[in-house]
Order: sequence, then structure tokens, then C-alpha cells
Amino acid sequence: VCSFADYFVICSGDSERQIKTIYEEIGHILKEAGILPHHREGTIDSGWLLIDFGDVIVHIFTSFEREHYQLDRLWGQASTVVRIQ
Repeated sequence: VCSFADYFVICSGDSERQIKTIYEEIGHILKEAGILPHHREGTIDSGWLLIDFGDVIVHIFTSFEREHYQLDRLWGQASTVVRIQ
């Protein structure tokens, strides 16, 4: 679907506290596995955080920002590997 990543992880939380926790846990777990991000972007209060691990890019949104930017629809032609609700 795109030339710069093999996978996108798109997730959201209902509050800034939830997206901060998701962001911190992803970073902590992958760091323990020896996987470090190439780039991080966004702030908790912006409602959209991005962590670039090279082949995997993680997008963490507030529910409002996820609906606003609609990345799910933008990349809708991509195969869904796992969907958790």
C-alpha cells in the first residue's frame, strides 16, 4: 500500500491519559525487546502521537482526532492483519 512501511498500527484512547499510557507501554515493551524507534512525533495534548519503528509505524489518537483524520479510510485498501475493539 505504501513504500515507506510494511505495517501501520492505528489505535486510539478516549482521553489524553489513555493515549499517554498506550504510547509509554509500546515504547517500554519494544525497548525491552531491543527495538528502538527511529522517530517520534506529536504531543499528548495534540491528540495524535506517531512512533516510527521503520517497517512499522504506530499512530496513537484520541477518539476525536482519529475520526477527524480518518487514517483507517485513507489506508482502507490495505489488508487488516488484526482488528481489536
